[in-house]
Amino acid sequence: MAPPRDDASFVAPERLDERILLALQGLGGRIAFNGLRRALGAHPESLSRALRRLEREGRIERSDGGYRLLDPVLPAPRAITDDLRPIAQVGLPPGFAASAVLTRLTGHWFGSLRWVGVVDGPRGPLLAWARRDGSGHVLLGIEGEVLRVFVPEDEGTSDLGEAEEAAYELLLHAVEAIRTGASLRMAPVALLRASDAGARFRSLDN
Repeated sequence: MAPPRDDASFVAPERLDERILLALQGLGGRIAFNGLRRALGAHPESLSRALRRLEREGRIERSDGGYRLLDPVLPAPRAITDDLRPIAQVGLPPGFAASAVLTRLTGHWFGSLRWVGVVDGPRGPLLAWARRDGSGHVLLGIEGEVLRVFVPEDEGTSDLGEAEEAAYELLLHAVEAIRTGASLRMAPVALLRASDAGARFRSLDN
């Protein structure tokens, strides 16, 4: 049996092809080229050659949304969506279709957040961004008429303030991207903290 990822004897594969496959398996969904490049710290030309090679071999699939793993890899890395901690949420105006909102946000960079891709969440697709300083990821999803932002449970737990600010930054840019007119008014953002008895709210209006 292959050793688990957190086993001290496990050594990450050195070949770029295998590192790509493990990264795609850990992230899940469709990952943009630049998202992979940042995750792997790979040179763009080397990454392009490796992706083309893996595509020819039928191990990955490329589309407009990015790259998706076709051939599972062992040992299975911990998925980015295994344990998600909700950080913030905001109610969307009536009539906004979730698919339309996600389409408007997909592929865009917001402030210090760099686009990674669309990952497979436990309750549907999640949009993923990486923090520019490399300190972790921020993920966004929609359930019903509520837009929520998460961070992986094992990322950013030592500094809730930074995680909250990254989530709030993403929500501000996301709300701005989906506004349909100057008169459109969004609900307050709820910043969710495990240590609080209730959610803390911040207004989206200046």
